[in-house]
Amino acid sequence: MLQRTEMTARKVALMRLVRFAGIISLDAGAVALSFFLAFDLRLQGALPPALNEALPVVVPTVIILSVIAFYVTGLYHRAWRYVSIGDLFFLTEAATLAVAMSFGTLLLIDGAPWLPASIPVIQWFVLIVLLGGMRVVRRVSREARTRFSKRGKILPVGKAAPAGLRRALLLGDPDWANMLIGALQRDASADMSIIGIMTHDGRDANLRLRGVPMLGSPELLEDIVDMLDQQGRRPNCLIVNQNDPMLIGPQMVKLVNKAEQLGLDVARAPDPAGLQHQRKGKIDLQFLNLTDLLDRQELKLDKTIVRETVYGCRIMVTGAGGTIGSELVRQLAAFGPDEIVLIDHAEYNLYAIDMEIREKFPDISIIAELCCIRQRDRIMQLFAQHRPELVFHAAALKHVPLVEGNPCAGVQTNVLGTRNVADAVRKYGARAMVQVSTDKAVNPVGMMGTTKRLGELYAQALDLEGAGEAGSARFMTVRFGNVLGSSGSLIPLFQRQLSRHGPLTVTHPDIERYFMTVQEAVQLILQSSTRALRGGVDHGRIFVLDMGKPIKIMDIAKRMIRLAGLEPDIDVEIRVVGLRPGEKLYEELFDQSEEQLPSALPGIFEARSNPVPLATLNEMFNQLDALARTGNDEAICSLSRAILDQVNDQVFGQLDESTHTATISAIKQAFNSRSGSSGHFQGAVQ
Repeated sequence: MLQRTEMTARKVALMRLVRFAGIISLDAGAVALSFFLAFDLRLQGALPPALNEALPVVVPTVIILSVIAFYVTGLYHRAWRYVSIGDLFFLTEAATLAVAMSFGTLLLIDGAPWLPASIPVIQWFVLIVLLGGMRVVRRVSREARTRFSKRGKILPVGKAAPAGLRRALLLGDPDWANMLIGALQRDASADMSIIGIMTHDGRDANLRLRGVPMLGSPELLEDIVDMLDQQGRRPNCLIVNQNDPMLIGPQMVKLVNKAEQLGLDVARAPDPAGLQHQRKGKIDLQFLNLTDLLDRQELKLDKTIVRETVYGCRIMVTGAGGTIGSELVRQLAAFGPDEIVLIDHAEYNLYAIDMEIREKFPDISIIAELCCIRQRDRIMQLFAQHRPELVFHAAALKHVPLVEGNPCAGVQTNVLGTRNVADAVRKYGARAMVQVSTDKAVNPVGMMGTTKRLGELYAQALDLEGAGEAGSARFMTVRFGNVLGSSGSLIPLFQRQLSRHGPLTVTHPDIERYFMTVQEAVQLILQSSTRALRGGVDHGRIFVLDMGKPIKIMDIAKRMIRLAGLEPDIDVEIRVVGLRPGEKLYEELFDQSEEQLPSALPGIFEARSNPVPLATLNEMFNQLDALARTGNDEAICSLSRAILDQVNDQVFGQLDESTHTATISAIKQAFNSRSGSSGHFQGAVQ
C-alpha cells in the first residue's frame, strides 16, 4: 500500500511538471510572437539590419526575462481555468513587468540602437492580448466540455431542464448570481438548471447574465412563476444568498411563505466570498420551508380519484376568497371542471381569486357571485341558477376572540349560514356538500368552536337522513387544525411582529396546536370527499387528518425567529401574554361523544359521533335565529352550549318523533338552568 501511494505521488508530481513546462512553453511562444508582431506592426514586416544580427541574443533574453517576470509576479500560481476580470488585471501587471525587465536589460547591455521607442508599448499590448486570450480560451473550452458532459449534468442555463433536474430561480445581487451560476456549472453533480434571476430592485429586468434572463424583483414572484409556467419552465425552487442583508428577519419569512404558496422550495446558498473559492465539489444549499415549522413530513395524497370525480363537473365554492377557499379553487381548477361558481361576501378577495383563475385556466367557466351565506333567499337563487353538482363550503367566521365577542354574528354565519347552503344543496339536487370544519369544534369552550360544531351536526343529520334514499346528496365534514400562513393566523401575526423587531407574543408557555399547510388541508378535503362519493364510507362520518403530534406555539415562535436568520431571546424577545377569551390550552381531534375509526385513506381518520334528529336541530336553529336577530348574546351562548351538552350526554337512537320530543325537553331544561330561571326558553326569543 505504501509503495502504491509513493508511485501515485511520483506520477502526480510528474504530471504537474509536464503541465508547468507546457504552460511556460506557451507563454514563451506568446512572448516571442508578441515581439515579432510588434516590429511587424511598426515597420510593416521589415526588421532593422542591426536587429537581424542581434536576434540570437535578443530573442532568448526577452523570453527568459519575461518568463522570470511572470514567475516572480505569481502568474503560475493562479488557476487560470477560472479566469476572471480581476485575473486579467493581474495579468496586465505581469506583462508590464515582463516588458520593462526585458527591454530595460537590452538598453543597459548596448543601448539597443535598433529599437524604435514605440516597440515596447506595442509589444506590451500584443502580449496582454495573447496571454489573456490563451487563458480565456482555456476556460471557455473547459466550460464547454463540462456543460455538454453526460456525466456532469450541467445544463445550458436559461433553457428548459430535462426530466429529473430541478429548475431554479435566483434572488440576490447580480455579482452573487454570477458566481453561483459559475459554481453550479463547475459542480459535476449539479442537478439544477437556473432559469431566471431576480434582483431586489429589479433594475436589470430584460437583461441577461451568463445567458440567464433577469426577470425583475421579488414583489413580482407570482407573476414571474406564472410566466415561466406558461412557457413550460415552471421553477421548482428559489435560491437566495444566505448573507443577503435584504433577507434578514421578516422579509425572509415573508418570502418563504409566498414561495410555499407557489409550491417553491427555498434554499440558502453560500455568499460570494465562499463561492469565489468554490473550485470543485457540490454546492451546499440549505433548503427552508414553512413546513419545517411542522416538525413532520408534509402529507401527500393521491389525486387520481379526485380528477375522476371533479373533471367536467359544475362546482360551487363558498368563501372562495379566503385562504382555504382560494386554494380549493386553485386545486379544483387543475382537475378540469366544467364550471366553478365563486361565492364570497368580501369584494376584493372575490375579485382577486376570480382574476387569478381566469388568467390561469381560460378554458374553465368562472362565475363570481358577491353574496353572504346569511342571505338565504340569495343562496337559493344562486343554486337554482347554476345547479352545482359539488359544493365546497369554506365560508365561516373563524377568529376565536372576534366570535367570542360577537356570538350572534358567529351563529348567523357558522350555524344559520351553513344551514342555508346545506338546504340549498338538498333542494336543488347537488351530489354532495363538503363542509370545512376545525379542531376547535371538538369539546369547544368558546363560541367559534361551538358554532362550528353545530354546523357539523347539521351536515351529519342531513347525511343520515338520506342514508336510505338512492341518489340522495351526501353531506360530509372535514376537520383539521391550524393552517400555516392563513389570514389572521399565527404565522402572519409573527411576521408583523418580526417586522417591528418583536416581541413575538405567545398566550401561554405550554399552549400547543395541530398545524398543517394549506395544501395539505385542501388535499384532505378533496381526497376524503371524493372517496365518500365513490362509496364505501358510512353516512354521518367526519373526516379528520392525522396531523401528527401537536406543536407548542413557543417552539413555533423560536423556529420562525431562526428561519428569519435571528436568535430567539437574543435578537427577538418572546413574551407570554395570557390566554385569550374562548381559547383552549390544548386542542383535540375527537369529541368526547365521538368514536375514532380507521379510514381506508392513509393519513386520515374517521369520527362517528352522536347524531341529533334533523327536526330537533331545525327547531333549535330557529330559536338561535330569533335570538340572533334580537342581539341577545347571553341567551344565544346559553342555548348553543345547551344543545351541545345534550349531544354529549345522550346517545340518540332512532331519529323518530319520541326522540325529538325528549331532546327538545332536555335542551329546554339545560337552557333554563343556564339562564337561572324557568320559562326563559320561549321568552328569550320573543
